[in-house]
Amino acid sequence: MKVFGVLLSPFVRKVHLVAAEKGIAIESKPANPRNPSPEFAAASPFRKIPALQDGDFTLADSTAIAAYLDALQPHPSMTPGDARASAKAIWWEEFADTIAAAAGGKVVFNRFVAPKILGIAGDEATASAGEAELVPIFDYLESQAPADGWLAGAGISIGDLSVASVLRTLAYVGSGLDPARHPRASAWYERVKARPAWQAVAQAEAEAFAAQP
Repeated sequence: MKVFGVLLSPFVRKVHLVAAEKGIAIESKPANPRNPSPEFAAASPFRKIPALQDGDFTLADSTAIAAYLDALQPHPSMTPGDARASAKAIWWEEFADTIAAAAGGKVVFNRFVAPKILGIAGDEATASAGEAELVPIFDYLESQAPADGWLAGAGISIGDLSVASVLRTLAYVGSGLDPARHPRASAWYERVKARPAWQAVAQAEAEAFAAQP
């Protein structure tokens, strides 16, 4: 099973984390949407990362891939608990993907990806706007973070992995939670980072970046 993309992306990292939590072996395949290989283009016709190839089955989009992995290996579930807990897990994934990542992406692209990877100038005004958008997002996370355990309540879920993955990408530009202002959210994030699955993916990410020319 191959997953195309780079671990800098919170969406790619999310898929790797789900696989690691479930003990599903995947092969990481770097992919450049601007210059796609034929294999990547076949798995992701719109050049989105991540994309998956499992034999003759291909799929793009992190949410779809995570659902596929969850169906392949139902335990542990990525939407554990009763109807409310399951729905909350999905809400947190949506929050991460379409709210937090949308704001944070403005910062990461313009202060890291553009200048350091693509070799082009970033737009500082857009980065600053994204930074401002993150303030109420972090405050909301603080208001909802549990004193112990996980965001959806029943067990670690796709929601925890998705939100934490966005925070990890923001660390590339020195952005993230302020433990003084966001103590509960910061403690929750540390719990996620302490998990063996997270540590395994973090090591793979560090090794991948160390190998970059």
